[in-house]
Amino acid sequence: MRPTLAEIHMVKNGVTTTGKKTNGVQSILITQPRPESEKSPYFELERKYGVNLHFQSFIRLEGIPAKEFRRQKIDIASYTGIIFTSRNAIDHFFRICEEMKVSVSQDTKYFCITEAVALYLQKFILYRKRKVFYGADGSNKSMFDVINKHKGNEKFLYVCSENQQDNDIVNWLKSNNCEFAMGFLYRTQSNDVKEMLTKNDYDVICFFTPSGIKSLFDNQPEYKQNGTVIGTFGSNTTKAAEEAGLAPGIIAPQPKAPSMISALDHFLAAQKK
Repeated sequence: MRPTLAEIHMVKNGVTTTGKKTNGVQSILITQPRPESEKSPYFELERKYGVNLHFQSFIRLEGIPAKEFRRQKIDIASYTGIIFTSRNAIDHFFRICEEMKVSVSQDTKYFCITEAVALYLQKFILYRKRKVFYGADGSNKSMFDVINKHKGNEKFLYVCSENQQDNDIVNWLKSNNCEFAMGFLYRTQSNDVKEMLTKNDYDVICFFTPSGIKSLFDNQPEYKQNGTVIGTFGSNTTKAAEEAGLAPGIIAPQPKAPSMISALDHFLAAQKK
């Protein structure tokens, strides 16, 4: 069930007044692992606004073994353009290539959702000698703009999770008559976070994937938002939240909030006024 306009109130530049609590925001749950570096922008937010950030991944990834992948009958070496929307996809792509002893051509092109994802390729390839492209603002549309320039000459492999592929990407590839296949190289599983959710009352919970939303309800089937501000990153995550009956109050990416960190910054700044 999608939230009503009355529930959402207003969303502008990644900030909303939905679910605002009278005593202000104090506790924020980020449904991802804690950053390894203390220089992470998340901790800058913590110091800047005096809030408490908690980190807990709601999902875990399991790689699909080569034996199982072979059943998909995908010849990786025959694809000239690889589409990546996350670092996890890159990790599992090169893992499968190693397990199956697949040699990726020097001429292979890589199309990535963001520059950060593109730069992660340096872990596996000689970046300057490969052809790497990425969207300008982290949106699907900006990545499509890049792919569109090459679609006539490439055979694409969209590397994704077995249960978390982006339908917008699939639909775009189909409607633009691209030659492509979906390579399922990993799957997502819900982590057990029941105790954390039961013992803590978070003012804000930020989600980054539809699987994270699923994990919330796997752990608490009767979960009610009850004034908690829900943050969502990506159109598919926002859609999953709305379909689950939640009213997202912090939405990214937006023109002035391309990341969850910047969207939180806008939101917390508005709370201080």
